[in-house]
Amino acid sequence: MALHQLTSFTLGVPDLARTAAYYRELGLTDDDDGWFATRDGGRQLRLVTSPVRRLIELRIGVDDADDLARAASRLLALGVTADVAAEVLTTRDRTTGVRVVLAITPRLDQPLTAPTPYNGPGRLERSGARAPGVLRENQVSPRKLGHVVLGTTDFDATTAFFRDGLGLRASDYIKDAGAFLRCSTDHHNVLVLRAPVVFPHHSSWQVDDIDEIGRGATAMLAGHPERHVWGLGRHHAGSNFFYYLKDPSGTFSEYYSDMDCVPDDQLWTPETFEGAKGLFNWGPPPPPSFLRPDDLAALMAGSHSS
Repeated sequence: MALHQLTSFTLGVPDLARTAAYYRELGLTDDDDGWFATRDGGRQLRLVTSPVRRLIELRIGVDDADDLARAASRLLALGVTADVAAEVLTTRDRTTGVRVVLAITPRLDQPLTAPTPYNGPGRLERSGARAPGVLRENQVSPRKLGHVVLGTTDFDATTAFFRDGLGLRASDYIKDAGAFLRCSTDHHNVLVLRAPVVFPHHSSWQVDDIDEIGRGATAMLAGHPERHVWGLGRHHAGSNFFYYLKDPSGTFSEYYSDMDCVPDDQLWTPETFEGAKGLFNWGPPPPPSFLRPDDLAALMAGSHSS
């Protein structure tokens, strides 16, 4: 695949200081000018001031200039303009207003992490020692940005922009409601959701294993029960373990581990899920606020007034 990574996103928020403090607690590292970095992916989140929370920009890595030219051609076929200069293509989804930048970028080569030893029936991977997950005391620190989820008022148009124009591949669909799209070997890097207003639903951050999800969520909730959204559970689409929290702007953030991998398009057949499978395989049922965040009415009012 010519596209190879969701490299970063820019999020506009009303309270920059409080939101920045939240993402530091989530385990990201300050990297100047509003940027925050992960352990393996480098600078992957930028926070800027905005009257309401909104997704401003997504950046995607490509291999070479030919990849940019092909994307420009596909976008033109959809009637979408793109500016190509040197090693960068810049375009915009007309429905959501989100700017997307394709940039020639080296591929992410994540360092190999030894698998966590888990005991099971007839299988002793760990003997004579406590589980690593109960001994860890360091702050949970995400490895990389996994995906960003965007609500759109024109689901078909935004899906076509990312899939048919930019060239992301479809992994799965939620019937009439969602498209899981990938620009890497991860199951999804962008999830497009049908919504009554344009808004950023959540960002997702990879950690080593389910213990890191639990430890991270526990630390984030200490003294801040209002941050809880949904979890612990396991998704069906993507198969990953998850826990969702809420930042001060109202945007959700997800710790995840064990995401499905699609190294070869021929090895994967997209499915369309209905009902619970579109959301989760096991865990507590999602709260109503997960599907319709509490501030949607305010965001709709703001959208109409502007």
